[in-house]
Amino acid sequence: MKVTVIGTGYVGLVSGTCLAEVGNDVLCLDVDAEKIRILQEGGIPIYEPGLKEMVARNVAAGRLRFTTDVQEAVAYGTIQFIAVGTPPDEDGSADLQYVVAAARNIGRHMTGYKVVVDKSTVPVGTADKVRAAIAEELATRGAAIEYSVVSNPEFLKEGAAVDDFMRPDRIVVGAEEPKAIELMRALYGPFQRNHDRLIIMDVKSAELTKYAANAMLATRISFMNELANLAEVLGADIEHVRQGIGSDPRIGYHFLYPGCGYGGSCFPKDVQALQRTARQDAGIELKVLNAVEEANEAQKGVLAKKIKARFGEDLSGRRFAVWGLAFKPNTDDMREAPSRYLLADLFAAGATVAAYDPVAMHEAERSIGEEPRLAYVDGPMAALDGADALIIVTEWKEFRSPDFEAIKSKLRTPVIVDGRNMYEPALVRSFGLEYLPIGRR
Repeated sequence: MKVTVIGTGYVGLVSGTCLAEVGNDVLCLDVDAEKIRILQEGGIPIYEPGLKEMVARNVAAGRLRFTTDVQEAVAYGTIQFIAVGTPPDEDGSADLQYVVAAARNIGRHMTGYKVVVDKSTVPVGTADKVRAAIAEELATRGAAIEYSVVSNPEFLKEGAAVDDFMRPDRIVVGAEEPKAIELMRALYGPFQRNHDRLIIMDVKSAELTKYAANAMLATRISFMNELANLAEVLGADIEHVRQGIGSDPRIGYHFLYPGCGYGGSCFPKDVQALQRTARQDAGIELKVLNAVEEANEAQKGVLAKKIKARFGEDLSGRRFAVWGLAFKPNTDDMREAPSRYLLADLFAAGATVAAYDPVAMHEAERSIGEEPRLAYVDGPMAALDGADALIIVTEWKEFRSPDFEAIKSKLRTPVIVDGRNMYEPALVRSFGLEYLPIGRR
């Protein structure tokens, strides 16, 4: 099957590469010539475990190609995936200009039947806008060409996206036309050999499913963060609480880990977009999601509050070591990362920072910009030299079993502020370190 993927960002590149991996011929289009140059020269513009090797393997096999030629891309695939960015607009809504532009390009250049698949995370009703944009371009050309518009939201976790695509929990397809449904069944057949994971529904339900999934996960995170803050004041231990409620099969253990707030490209944007859709398009106020977002914004300041409670409001002359910059492990994504909020608070109070992240330092430098109070170091222990405390922001595996004696010897003040509750408090304190986690006794 020939497939075109429009957009070589996180979703587009992973989707296109995994589709090629099972034998499809895939052409990825991007208007960013620099991205395409990097891909054609054997690099990838994002960090995702296992992706670079899979891209190289499929390029070498001739199943995966990259182009900036819109007309070539539209002509290539019967199935046209739209996987472009939908950044938040000023009012929190998803900006659909790139989605609509991609649809117009398809309508402008198509010469035969196409299945146009919305892979980007988009609000309910976007498929109607895509359908209308294609119809307008065809009318301008005076062409009567059949096409279908399908919603096929992605459910990829950054850091495990390749495995999520190759071994999906479910494949949601919103479509009405039998021809389009059969083509989507054929495309996803190799990914569901054991049992049928394809869930067919109407287009609007598919569009809402993506937002509902991310909103639910964000809700669990904010709920646990609020409970952790409460446990800390009451003298309870949130880890014991987590085990106690997670053992209930109706609740489960997933997304019950408290921390310093959620970030990334999905949860913050999607929660806001769903709120805006409900408010503007349906006249409904989603009170739970309003609270979820409010709680998360407050949680991003919890580490700075702990630092100031320990060292004072004025941090002039203080230096802090920060382990982890990406919003989560196994990615270099700095979008809405809690580290950015922490750094801003520390700088505003007069502190300087030495930071280390296994993969995100280049992206952090690009996104944060030139900052004389921030130094990037080449290892976790190097960050500790002359630091008043260690602050853990991202739970990378290499931070799980550190040398606590070495940490104590390097720090000017033996303090660890742990935004991810990585260690058992009694163990850390047995080395003579002051340990400030979130919601632990």
